Amino acid sequence: MAGGIKVQILDDEQAVAGLAAKFIVELLRRRPDAVLGLATGSTPEPTYDELVRLHCEEGLSFSKVRTLNLDEYLGLDGDHEQSFRFFMQKHLFGHLDIRPWNTFIFDGMAREPEQECLAFEAKIRGLGGVDLWLLGLGGNGHIAFNEPGSTAGSRSRVVTPDPETVEANSRHFADPREVPRRGLTVGVGTILDGRSIVLLATGAHKAEAVARAVEGPRSVDCPASLLQDHPDCFFLLDRPAAARLS
Repeated sequence: MAGGIKVQILDDEQAVAGLAAKFIVELLRRRPDAVLGLATGSTPEPTYDELVRLHCEEGLSFSKVRTLNLDEYLGLDGDHEQSFRFFMQKHLFGHLDIRPWNTFIFDGMAREPEQECLAFEAKIRGLGGVDLWLLGLGGNGHIAFNEPGSTAGSRSRVVTPDPETVEANSRHFADPREVPRRGLTVGVGTILDGRSIVLLATGAHKAEAVARAVEGPRSVDCPASLLQDHPDCFFLLDRPAAARLS
């Protein structure tokens, strides 16, 4: 295992979700007003399902929690069915006791996107930093919309997702041509500033990216590999995603 990345290999995506939720539960027990950094996409959905279950069945409260999302499409408002704000409301926020004013996501309709990114960084600082970032992993090693070429010092900014990422996301749109070609994202440096990082990867199609991130050299060619220097970073993997680890 390279650097500070700690790997846990589990049987399936439900086991990954259960352990990811446990990390969050343990954090909230220590700090009910924790700041969580959250991802969208199919990988974290089972984790959000488990958090909703814990809230509904076991009384896990999010009433003091503050959340920040990793990214958003530029050009989509929060009511658009493919916006990340809509995703979070559908899969998590709408089922919890979290205060809407404590959920922070980039404004995809910002008139001045660069200023929106500066304001987002300021918001993170104002909250005292992120206690735990929950990440997914792209097939090309991207984290959030930090595509290959993103540096360890990168900050929130306007980006152009790689064609591979656009294609992967097109399955969520009725017409692939509707996928926005620009996005807003926190930077790799913004993520590295978090006190803890938990990255989820499931499925054989993530195996190569996982191996590059964990065992490959630190390189901007695989942004997830830049997490190797973080002192408290966990990769939670199902067996297919871990298949190429030595």
